Amino acid sequence: MTTTEYNPFTVAQEQFDEAAEMLGLDEATRELLRWPMREFVVSLPVRMDDGSFKVFRGYRVQYNNSRGPTKGGLRWHPDETIDTVRALAAWMTWKTAVVDIPLGGAKGGVTCNPKELSRGEQERLARGYIRQVGAILGVTRDVPAPDVYTTPQIMAWMMDEFETIEKEAHPGVITGKPIPLGGSQGRGDATARGGMYVTREAAKRLEIDLNGGTAAVQGFGNAGQFGATLAEELLGLKVIAASDSRGGVQNPDGMDAKALVEHKLTTGRVEGFPGSKPITNEELLELDCTVLFPAALENAITAQNAPNIKARIICELANGPTTPKADKLLHEQGNFVIPDFLANAGGVTVSYFEQVQNTYNYYWPVEQVHERLDEKMTKAFHDVYDMYVREKVHPRLAAYIVAVSRVVEAVKLRGWV
Repeated sequence: MTTTEYNPFTVAQEQFDEAAEMLGLDEATRELLRWPMREFVVSLPVRMDDGSFKVFRGYRVQYNNSRGPTKGGLRWHPDETIDTVRALAAWMTWKTAVVDIPLGGAKGGVTCNPKELSRGEQERLARGYIRQVGAILGVTRDVPAPDVYTTPQIMAWMMDEFETIEKEAHPGVITGKPIPLGGSQGRGDATARGGMYVTREAAKRLEIDLNGGTAAVQGFGNAGQFGATLAEELLGLKVIAASDSRGGVQNPDGMDAKALVEHKLTTGRVEGFPGSKPITNEELLELDCTVLFPAALENAITAQNAPNIKARIICELANGPTTPKADKLLHEQGNFVIPDFLANAGGVTVSYFEQVQNTYNYYWPVEQVHERLDEKMTKAFHDVYDMYVREKVHPRLAAYIVAVSRVVEAVKLRGWV
């Protein structure tokens, strides 16, 4: 499947349709939940460092707010499209529902290459985005957070611009902020840490011993880097392979995860890590390992390569890495997939904790954040696994049934359909 043929929102709708069929939803409810409630496309003129202007395209999609204010990250990526943002907003709706936090789903993005922007240009773009969409944001409306290529510093600029416009403090309008500006302890590694908690629980239910097992990490950004170090620290896994957009490395005897992260941060790539051999992203996905962590972008595991996947557990730290056809193939083969909107829900869960702390202006120690995250993720996993056993469906469909039924309950109680 080529990139041009792949539409992530079509995939999100297909996944929802399968759950809607299982739940026997009426036509109006299906139609309401197949589409975003509202979406915004904006033009963002930015003065560049050379004095010229460049116009960027920005997006914000608020998918569903029946369970609470919408919540979702902001991605800066050269391939960002409205359909990508729609898909991610849909997945965020199911994500907040599956971990049972009182929020809806949203997502935002800007089509740009942040690697080509100076710090000043990034700041002007961040502030320009808030000037355009700030009117629809707020702790009781919609709360953005960091995502691909956006950082705590970018979140800080956005929060400051919002507060400048509103002329009062609103720390909870943006999450993923630096800690001195109201960020939460434990937010940095929350996505990966939540993934480790559900991987631990999956191994218990599947009777797989993780200690001394092997892990492969595809994608070595924030989630992948923390995924590698925490897989080693919390689960006792050996990281035998890792890759980023430029290539990959492998060592069947295992690599020191912290040293690998240090190498990536120093050189900008995983390639060249001492004691390793090169491996492609495609080869990494097909390695014989205990746990595979897809932590890059969408469309990594397809019907073409799914038959070659050997990992016992696939913990999707990325959004949308597996296509619907691949899902069914993996299930039939006996590969257990922990679906993205459960596996990587640690990020939005700690973002929710950040909102809570901002609201009553009292902050928790990191141990308390970890304890509450573990509690939320563990319960969410077992809710999904119990559904998986009861309905005899693949794990993603089980997670959808849990999440969609909660959103359906909310829209019905509100009398929307």
